[in-house]
Amino acid sequence: MADNKKRVRFKSIAIVEAILILLLTLALIWVGLIRGRGEAVPANSKSKGEVRRRAVIEKEETFYQLDGKKILMHDNTYGEIFAPVYQDVPASTLDLNNLIMRNGYAYYSENGEVISTTGIDVSQFQGEIDWEQVKQAGIDFAFIRVGYRTYGDGIVSYDEAFQRNLEGAQEAGIKVGAYFYSQATNADEAIEEADAVIDALHGYNITYPVVYDWELVYTDNARTDDVSVEALADCCVSFCERIKDSGYTPMIYQNTGTATHKLDLPRIKDYDFWLAEYSDSPSYYYDFKIWQYSNTGRIPGIEGDVDLNICFRPYGA
Repeated sequence: MADNKKRVRFKSIAIVEAILILLLTLALIWVGLIRGRGEAVPANSKSKGEVRRRAVIEKEETFYQLDGKKILMHDNTYGEIFAPVYQDVPASTLDLNNLIMRNGYAYYSENGEVISTTGIDVSQFQGEIDWEQVKQAGIDFAFIRVGYRTYGDGIVSYDEAFQRNLEGAQEAGIKVGAYFYSQATNADEAIEEADAVIDALHGYNITYPVVYDWELVYTDNARTDDVSVEALADCCVSFCERIKDSGYTPMIYQNTGTATHKLDLPRIKDYDFWLAEYSDSPSYYYDFKIWQYSNTGRIPGIEGDVDLNICFRPYGA
């Protein structure tokens, strides 16, 4: 009788142990699935089988070498100011003597031959555009705004005229690039913006770069007012790597002041750069592929002002 009781007790313990092992196994499997789902990269909803990689953010401490080079600038308060030169960031090789302005357009020539192309960038604010007239006016390429993040509440939205402008430009024979107006404050938000762009561009023939346009808002309180230098570089790298993984050429757009004082140039030097500087000749020291030289251009087919750009590299050739 005592032996039977022992056997029953041992069987009960064995059953309890088996149940505990099963529960622990199921719990480990569940945790693995949930954790894996949380770390997974969202896929393009319009492209089956695509997995979007998250960029590895490398933050190696690189800084300028003290070789005496300085970038001289003017400040309304301090007068002449300077910034040290980064030796490991490529400098511009453009010969500004080859840059000419004619009929409101900028051209760049080598050996007496114009090698640049002329372009514009547009959004819903340009209204209805007659793209055939734009093409006849000598415009070779156009950057179309895909969307934007609001600077107050941070909502990602698509440009109302994105599809109309992109399709109209391509039908007129104008090569097309795209840009997103960012107000991201961290890498996760920059990835969200890149994914929105990738989804919107699916199925279109984009031959010019896809551009990260992160801007400071000066006229009001904005969510980007306190973004650090490191966080901005993280945003640039995250957006550009996401875009590059999807087969597009990534590019960063910025004005001279923000690029010089806010961008961590050594960390973004591998991406093409689009310079915004409204003048007769660019003063930016480092390499740039596109120069936005005016925001008050006038083009047949577009009512009101439009940005004018010159491209020094034959994208989509």
